[in-house]
Amino acid sequence: MTTPPRKTSPEATVPADPNASSHSRISPPSASGDPTDPTERVVLDDQAIRRTLMRMAHEIVESPDGLDRLYLVAIPNGGVPLGRILVENLESLTGVHVPLGILDTTLYRDDLAIRGSRPQLRRTEMPSSVDDRVVVLVEDVVSTGRTIRAGMDALMDFGRPSHVRVVALIDRGHRELPIKIDYVGKNIPTQYDDKVILHVEVADADEAMIENEAGGEPQAKVGELRIVVRTGQAGRPPESPHREPAETREAGA
Repeated sequence: MTTPPRKTSPEATVPADPNASSHSRISPPSASGDPTDPTERVVLDDQAIRRTLMRMAHEIVESPDGLDRLYLVAIPNGGVPLGRILVENLESLTGVHVPLGILDTTLYRDDLAIRGSRPQLRRTEMPSSVDDRVVVLVEDVVSTGRTIRAGMDALMDFGRPSHVRVVALIDRGHRELPIKIDYVGKNIPTQYDDKVILHVEVADADEAMIENEAGGEPQAKVGELRIVVRTGQAGRPPESPHREPAETREAGA
């Protein structure tokens, strides 16, 4: 369903956490990084990402879980546009509209006690309970597994799912917890301090908005997507009991 055209913000950039290994950046139309930057390379462009998401939708349809109890839950920020595209793909393949929730994991992070700053909270919009549902957590980039672990903890506040699966557009390795990714878009080998970034352009101001099924404000259509890897200094930082988890990021994806 759509609502009348609605003006989008001229600027919608999500700040990056300097200690993060990956994050998402929401950009206005035509925004882009410096193509001459030797430390940044595009590993998936918009066409490749959308083709990958369609392939992943096929895999979900062909899984033994079925669609009757399927419930996608996106982890903001980067999981949200990917979740919307997956819902559209599933509906185009099967005619079934799968519910999509948005789940903030900030308060379930395992580093809250050692962070010096107050974490920025993002929205949670869950259209219904997850009791006896097959929940698929949608994330843009998975590394250590700590964000997915926090997502599973947060999910239990909304019921008792029968199964929990994980979708990740990018698996960059460096796992610190035994987290399995059920549907992987692409495996990318990286150095520990590289940054894997999902750039998302918001739709043009004249584009129709998508009605929010959880009852919140309508959301802008997803514009152009791309995944880039920004090279850091080679090598893993020294181990410390107070080291920031590799997957922690202010942008929340």
